[in-house]
Amino acid sequence: MSQKPLVYDAPRPEPRANTPEGLAAEILAKLTYSVGKDPIVARRYDWLRATILAVRDRIIDRWMESTRQTWRNGDKRVYYLSLEFLIGRLSRDAMSNLEMMGPVREALKTFGVDLDDLISLEPDAALGNGGLGRLAACFLESMSSVEVPAYGYGIRYAHGLFRQETSDGWQVELPEDWLEHGNSWEFERRESAYEVGFGGHVEAVEDDKGVVHHKWIPAEHLNAVAFDTPVVGWRAARINTLRLWSAQAIDPILLDRFNEGDHVGALEEAARAVAITRVLYPNDATAAGQELRLRQEYFFSSASLQDIVRRHLQQYGDIGSLADKVAIQMNDTHPAISVAELMRILVDEQDLEWEDAWELTVNTFGYTNHTLLPEALESWPVAMLERLLPRHMQIIYAINAEVLAAARDKLKVDDRHLSNISLIDEAGGRRVRMGTLAFVGSHSINGVSALHTDLMKQTVFSDLNALFPGRINNKTNGITPRRWLMQCNPRLTRLIQDRIGPEFLDRTEALEALSAHAADKGFQEQFMAVKHENKVDLARLIKQRVGVTVSPDALFDVHIKRIHEYKRQLLNIIEAVAQYDAIRAHPEKDWVPRVKIFAGKAAPSYWNAKLIIKLINDVAKVVNNDPAVRGLLKIVFIPNYNVSLAESIIPAADLSEQISTAGMEASGTGNMKLALNGALTIGTLDGANVEMRQHVGNENMVIFGLTADEVADVRAKSKTPMAAFEASRDLRDAVQAIAEGAFSPDDRSRYADLMGGIRDHDWFMVARDFDAYATAQREVDRIWQDKARWASMAIMNTANMGWFSSDRTIRQYAEEIWAAKASEGNAG
Repeated sequence: MSQKPLVYDAPRPEPRANTPEGLAAEILAKLTYSVGKDPIVARRYDWLRATILAVRDRIIDRWMESTRQTWRNGDKRVYYLSLEFLIGRLSRDAMSNLEMMGPVREALKTFGVDLDDLISLEPDAALGNGGLGRLAACFLESMSSVEVPAYGYGIRYAHGLFRQETSDGWQVELPEDWLEHGNSWEFERRESAYEVGFGGHVEAVEDDKGVVHHKWIPAEHLNAVAFDTPVVGWRAARINTLRLWSAQAIDPILLDRFNEGDHVGALEEAARAVAITRVLYPNDATAAGQELRLRQEYFFSSASLQDIVRRHLQQYGDIGSLADKVAIQMNDTHPAISVAELMRILVDEQDLEWEDAWELTVNTFGYTNHTLLPEALESWPVAMLERLLPRHMQIIYAINAEVLAAARDKLKVDDRHLSNISLIDEAGGRRVRMGTLAFVGSHSINGVSALHTDLMKQTVFSDLNALFPGRINNKTNGITPRRWLMQCNPRLTRLIQDRIGPEFLDRTEALEALSAHAADKGFQEQFMAVKHENKVDLARLIKQRVGVTVSPDALFDVHIKRIHEYKRQLLNIIEAVAQYDAIRAHPEKDWVPRVKIFAGKAAPSYWNAKLIIKLINDVAKVVNNDPAVRGLLKIVFIPNYNVSLAESIIPAADLSEQISTAGMEASGTGNMKLALNGALTIGTLDGANVEMRQHVGNENMVIFGLTADEVADVRAKSKTPMAAFEASRDLRDAVQAIAEGAFSPDDRSRYADLMGGIRDHDWFMVARDFDAYATAQREVDRIWQDKARWASMAIMNTANMGWFSSDRTIRQYAEEIWAAKASEGNAG
């Protein structure tokens, strides 16, 4: 019998004034009484902290009211589990969404302090790496903007992935220090701490009715302590919570060992505990690295589920209503162990029958798949799971038995198909397939672009799709227009508002009205003038960061994303070498001046990706210093790509490189951000590029290369790319020059194996797509030389990107997966 929802209300504080005068007084008070500094001696960091605290007070009032409203209404809550949340700096985001940028700027002027200078001091939160984490951040902001009651759950990494520097062109990984001076946005919640266990054994106890109950007795324990950060929606429609877990030892020091003289050993348990939340994606090339990864994933999954169940029982008192009041979305396979953990909680702690617990689990979970790459669909050794999580391994075996029985009964399949469906991969060492666990434990499995979703059904999940028809659905990714237009490109935002009015600020689809002005010569000039100002800013940043002078009059050709062979930075740099040769061979031609801008991190254990970074820098060193090039081609690699750097590059980009091997990019969101800011896309028909073409128009993009079906066909034939080399002298010459050390005189064989992979198998279709890519780049040159055509295409890109708002995506999730309320509102 469910009890009546607990309703909590409290007196509401008086609204705070947002006048410059009122804010100036509050900032000064925070500086004096919270930071403890006299304004006479206060430094910029002190003013930043005081400003954040003053703004935070206004957030807290609304934050508490959002929470109370959910309790009063008994609304369904959404819980978004993600190992990454790439939230970037929060100051501008919060102030903009609270509509306080102007008043805060004026308030600080009274003290001779510049708001933009302060914002630049705020470190990027080191909580993610690439598109997965940035998507999670966009989704959290949109959930607040469209008023979906939600929590994000993740890990409070002390040092993030890594801070990237380059030394002699090589990537160097250093620890991030974003928490060195604390985090003024977060609140530690020591009352929300949960024990998380590892290892030990399982006891089977028979009750007086003959029913066997299982109890896990872990051998080691640690505490998961919550740190909450408010997530402000547009116009403060709602404020949700990002709850991050920090691992802490139950006993910070073993005093008996310390007093016996083992001073280091006395801290061993504490060091083992805090290691879990030190670094994002520890290198899993070793058994110890794999174990730490699994510990991370279980740690945050267990703490989150304990917190979710505790909150639900506190309000409703009945675990049976969990799926009616709770929706849990797993962002990729990292939280997949949550399926087994929720089953453990429901069966072992809440005493539910297995069938009831399984129905509740499946109806509660949704799973977003982000990749078709086998290495990214995680799997863990059975032996490791049995040692670290023995009860969970028992539950996984039980789930697997039921799934295989259902497959045998329903599909009448042979052993090969059963092997594909099984949660246990028996080939090459027994491993648990975490993607399969997430799939069978969820009522909804969504892809993140139409092409990706179709390929999921045809490839990695084809057998599971046959067993569970209807579970797979598509939810094309989106981006928040607040950060990726209004905040990062205020010049363009003002221009658009002056031309079509402010409706697009609340409803992004209203950008369509710009289409009517795409051919307007006056507006074209204004649009490109804004772009030029942004390029001047970026050129200044490039000079500061890497010491290379670039002209803002050149075409800014941007390739910014995680370094991976399928994202094909290698194709880009090989074509740049071919272009370098052509410029030197034909100085008489009317070449388009071009700046190739690369940024992105390579995983520490991914040698080829790190070698590609070195190659980019080696080629840049030669090209940028060759007087024969006459400045017509510049190449720069900007280290330590993060949200703040993206916010500087994206508004200045002319050309957006979205050139992944077709069929391998799930969606992409950088493509959306760049197009929204008026960059033309050169790309393959991969990921969300397909849907972008439908909205923007084929005539406003430059598409090239093999399709996903053609790539699959080529790979099936297992032929070498001999024909591509025979057909293209430019390809042969560029690859040979790189392989023989023309750009690495200190180590002539440095790139021999990298180029050999292209010659031998060309898995990522670099050689096979080279000529099509080079032809597309020359088409880009022709469009650039027609200034009116380029401006019109750029405007049409901005005008037709409204559909790719993450507000639209979240409304689809809320309606079609979560059965949660979302406001129609204005945001979107």
